[in-house]
Amino acid sequence: MGVEKKGTMMSELDYTKAQLAFFYIIVLLSLDVLNPVKIFLHVFPAVAPWHVASLAIGCLVYIFIVNMRELLYFSVKVFFHSILSIFFNDIQVVGRENIPEFGPVIFTSNHANQFMDGTMIMCTCQRNISYLMAEKSWKRPIIGHLAWAMGAVPVKRAQDSAIKGSGSVSVDVQCISSETNSEIRVVGRGTKFTAEIKVGDKIRFPKCAQGIKVASIDGDESMSLLVEEGVDDIISSQPFPEYVNYDILPRIDQNDVYQNVLEKLASGGTIGIFPEGGSHDRTDLLPLKVGVALIAYSELIKDGINVPIVPVGLNYFRAHRFRGKATVEYGSPTYIDPSTVAQYKQGGAAKRKVCNELLGRIEDSMRSVIVSVPDYETMQIIHAARRLYRQRGSNETAQQRQDMGRRFAEGYKRLLLQVKGEPPEEWLSLQKRILAYQKELNELGIRDYQVAGLDHEEVEIGDETHGHSTGETVLHRMNVLGHIIHLLFIIILAALPALLLNLPVGLASRLWSNFRRKKALAESKVKIKGYDVMLSERVLCCIVLVPSLWLVYGLALYLFTPLDGPSLAVCFTCFPVFSYWSIMATESGMVDIKDLRPYVFRLIPSTRKRLTALPATRKALRADLIARIRQLGPTLGDLYYSKELNWQKITTETKQLTLSSESSEDVGAAAKKDV
Repeated sequence: MGVEKKGTMMSELDYTKAQLAFFYIIVLLSLDVLNPVKIFLHVFPAVAPWHVASLAIGCLVYIFIVNMRELLYFSVKVFFHSILSIFFNDIQVVGRENIPEFGPVIFTSNHANQFMDGTMIMCTCQRNISYLMAEKSWKRPIIGHLAWAMGAVPVKRAQDSAIKGSGSVSVDVQCISSETNSEIRVVGRGTKFTAEIKVGDKIRFPKCAQGIKVASIDGDESMSLLVEEGVDDIISSQPFPEYVNYDILPRIDQNDVYQNVLEKLASGGTIGIFPEGGSHDRTDLLPLKVGVALIAYSELIKDGINVPIVPVGLNYFRAHRFRGKATVEYGSPTYIDPSTVAQYKQGGAAKRKVCNELLGRIEDSMRSVIVSVPDYETMQIIHAARRLYRQRGSNETAQQRQDMGRRFAEGYKRLLLQVKGEPPEEWLSLQKRILAYQKELNELGIRDYQVAGLDHEEVEIGDETHGHSTGETVLHRMNVLGHIIHLLFIIILAALPALLLNLPVGLASRLWSNFRRKKALAESKVKIKGYDVMLSERVLCCIVLVPSLWLVYGLALYLFTPLDGPSLAVCFTCFPVFSYWSIMATESGMVDIKDLRPYVFRLIPSTRKRLTALPATRKALRADLIARIRQLGPTLGDLYYSKELNWQKITTETKQLTLSSESSEDVGAAAKKDV
């Protein structure tokens, strides 16, 4: 908290200084007797005004050149602040006190929203961050220019240079089952290993994001792969010993990138890394790349700096839609254990071991700032259960919402481990009821918080119920007439600017983002629906189309109206104001529409009964959920009892329990096989 308070105090002091300086300059410019330039010119009449102006311009140019990087970064940050305020309804930040105020830092984050992730961290962090970004994205127009202004470091990725290998391959199944083998033998059919592949390259099997490193090449149809962590899962996902197609991922020399990064860290800079590699729309982390561990160890060995690795959790709600919400959470830093440096220097298996251990700790720290679950359906259950469990009228902070979501997610995982992945029937029944309730809300187009207002007889507050009279109480409380009047007023205000300034851009950006989503989904091995690229592509489309549309309107006003120069300037200046105003007005109108929707549906016989049944359904569902939590919660220990939790410790324990359970299952399966 100390850093955050200090940062706040400094910003307030700087703001006060800026105000004083601004008004002092206004006074000097308003009165010639106090204007220092006029006084100087009066005392020295040989000096012309343009002499002073030329000197000032020269100083301005010099200052800009010397501080160009900082000024560009600041300008881009202001620009993206404006972008986020338009495209997001609410952004909350948790854990700013965990960001070191000075010195080098490595930020590691989940990658759930393509180009918006870096923007989100940039605008919520007080440090200037240089990101590692894919060279493929660096070469794209607009994106590459903005990335250069932000000081990003382009990285060539193997998957961007992947080529399809000749023929097909299979794996020796006997090598897979042997625990003593450090290599896996691969046989080819119609392959050209010696011509197409080099030692150190990787090959990637169908529907796999991760490649396996080539250890040796014995001929055109025979080679060996190196056994590393996660290889067993990749091999088991393939229909071996059948032959399958494969991609070749060439080995990329990243020495120049590492040197650039190490120089930034040595000078006290900060680096932003997305260790998962590419963005995705999954509900859990992808396997982390080893690059972040190599950078951290290299900096410790080269300059003796144990760089703090700060996890950043980007938690989006309706991430692919306009005016969504987000919570950015900064976790406690992770440091290298200095006693492992000697093993790192040994190279080979010892180096891989300590790097994997550090990656495991980084992964645990990243899980401690997000809500990770196995699949999207489970995520729906977790969010719905959290809303049902929350008491009516309670105002959750972002920290409390994150904490409760993680309690449900981690508790769900541990309960699954306790029952060995086979939940009892009453548990499955409760899950189905929660999903059915959420589906009913989605079909009716209402939110959970609106359900209490549908009950004409009683309204639930906390764990109690309070009697009320009939519809007049509800209508009075919701002020339906006020909503209708406000909605009509908002529609009138928003209609013209929204139609002229925003509607063409909105339709075009929606079509473009959907096109890019389909393309990204077809090219990706890890995306589910490709939602992670939609908002980024929509923003890029708007960056191009919005000023272009303003220029078209400005040109039309100049050519087809009798307006003079000042009037045209005023009109052109008003375009962004009216555009932003219409966005805010439209959003306000949409809120009113959502509030009115339940009352409109009450007039329709087909939906009236469904709406009337919802409060009782929710009440029964909440009671059963609380009863189930009280029954199973004590078996979860600190997750149930403790108010304050060390989430990094909790996620580490959950991972250890998962590994222990998988090991027990493997031993049991092996014993059955022997029998």
